[in-house]
Amino acid sequence: MPSPQLLPSDEATASGSASAKTLDLASDLVVHAARLMRLVRRELDLPASVRVLTILDTAGPLGITDLARADGCSQPTMSAQIAQLVDSGLVSKEPNPADARASLVGLTDAGRADLADVRDRISRLIAERLESHHRTQADLESAISVLRDLVEGSDTI
Repeated sequence: MPSPQLLPSDEATASGSASAKTLDLASDLVVHAARLMRLVRRELDLPASVRVLTILDTAGPLGITDLARADGCSQPTMSAQIAQLVDSGLVSKEPNPADARASLVGLTDAGRADLADVRDRISRLIAERLESHHRTQADLESAISVLRDLVEGSDTI
């Protein structure tokens, strides 16, 4: 049986936009997604650099300006973060073949391994919480489907 539409025409406003209930649910989704990310960072004491590693894993090597834009921070802040990550061996900086004045930042093998470890820790935490709340794999698949639809095709990394 097909699932019911989220925005049936009789609940939509006259302008064709989302119903009040859908707007409330959308707001709740954003609030709970943000709370989930704060919980993960708090429980696992994740450094901010994980975001940079994730961006590089998704997008591949990027310049500092593009990394700063993707992370929503300033270029000086990103430069400082990259310097620390280079020192720790998690990323490398190479000359940009398209612009001799710039560098490309990329993940090292150690950075990939570190990110894989972080993702494993996150997965275990979430799996434990899902089981403690008696959520099924179907529940999880549905949540993933909704989140994937929301971010698919976005221009953010």
